[in-house]
Amino acid sequence: MVSTLIRTLAPLRCGWDYGARRLASMTEEPSSPWEQTSLLALVSEPTAPASSEPPAPASSELSPQLQQSGQPSASAAIDQLLILDTETTGLDPQRDQVIEVGAILFSVPQRSVLSQVSFLLPAPVNPAEPLNGIAPAATTAPQPWRQSLALLQELATSAQLAVAHNAAFDRPWFGAGELPELTLPWLCSMEDINWPAERQLRARPSVRDLALAYGVPVWAAHRALTDCIYLAQVFERCNDLEDLIAQGLEPRHLFRAKVSYDERHLAREAGFRWNDPLQGAWSRRLSERQLQAMALPFDVIPVAG
Repeated sequence: MVSTLIRTLAPLRCGWDYGARRLASMTEEPSSPWEQTSLLALVSEPTAPASSEPPAPASSELSPQLQQSGQPSASAAIDQLLILDTETTGLDPQRDQVIEVGAILFSVPQRSVLSQVSFLLPAPVNPAEPLNGIAPAATTAPQPWRQSLALLQELATSAQLAVAHNAAFDRPWFGAGELPELTLPWLCSMEDINWPAERQLRARPSVRDLALAYGVPVWAAHRALTDCIYLAQVFERCNDLEDLIAQGLEPRHLFRAKVSYDERHLAREAGFRWNDPLQGAWSRRLSERQLQAMALPFDVIPVAG
């Protein structure tokens, strides 16, 4: 009888002893006042030792072309975009200044806004106030614009591509005045992206026309962050965004339209500009893919340079 009772209680005592030792190890005084004791060890499963091999690189890692040259190739992985817009006091970066900056860090795989910033830069005058509605007095009100500039630079380090609607206007302002120079390659959502024909957009659509074509409500205009939001919401709705970006990064060539004076409206409707960039002609930079897709009703001549 006694031996039977001993055999019955022995396993229970072993279990109590094991639990007591585990609990004692949990309640020992930490070796450092900052050390925390976890109770998860009571229930956690043993973990395998960490592998000494380095982790494999993610499939979205930048291609060697982008890493070495700073220019993305059509095959380069573009995971994050820095969508930018500026408001300025005029059109000349040498004489005028940026008065407002808007920026959005956008995830291409997630189709999501990750971070955003908008701030005013101090300006004593703003001749463009009737257009952008920014009073000089508002720009001099206390605000952490220097810290916002630093955040802008941090956002740029997380992106592989800067995107702007009419990048030819926005890009020259970076590196002039208070704005830092951006080493990112640029993509113009007005010139470089060949938007689907079913959206029925002009050859060079405005950001508001683009927003409306994708069902994005247009509620304000001529403020920097507003235009960035429009573009981000368009990107959210693009199922083929990766393809649009890759095609937009294809090499461009300058073409001159062969049109008479009476046919000049054909060149204008196709997005060609008079005197820009080629003096005395209707010209536009196009990729070979764009040129074939547009089926122009007039001939073009490639221009060197």
